Amino acid sequence: MKLRYFEARKARVEIIPMIDVMLFLLVFFIIVTLQMIPDAGVSLQLPTSSQTQHLKHPKFTVNILKDGTVKVKDKVLTPPQLTALFQADGDTAKTQVTIAASKHVAFQHFVTVMDAARKAGVTDIGIAAQPAAGGS
Repeated sequence: MKLRYFEARKARVEIIPMIDVMLFLLVFFIIVTLQMIPDAGVSLQLPTSSQTQHLKHPKFTVNILKDGTVKVKDKVLTPPQLTALFQADGDTAKTQVTIAASKHVAFQHFVTVMDAARKAGVTDIGIAAQPAAGGS
């Protein structure tokens, strides 16, 4: 009967898998951080209200320009494209939308955006406004 002797090896720390894990964590944190950065939006003259409330950051901020152009994340969209964007988000009952329109925008453009959101099933719709002097 032959006996085999194994050499006692010194334990080693493998560095390649550790580098892989660290790079994975780096990419993960970069992606999460980019999701947390709010949309830059468009410079608008928002209407004022004495009853404004601070809302948490919505999933989508829809900007309506003076000519009725609808912008979401720097992309110009039509109402059907806006509905499709909201529907593609997944559970539209949990989708939060804030509509920001200049005080000079025709009310019809505002209603068109709200209609597109409601067609998609979005129920949590906020309206952007500046707090009035002496308001909350």
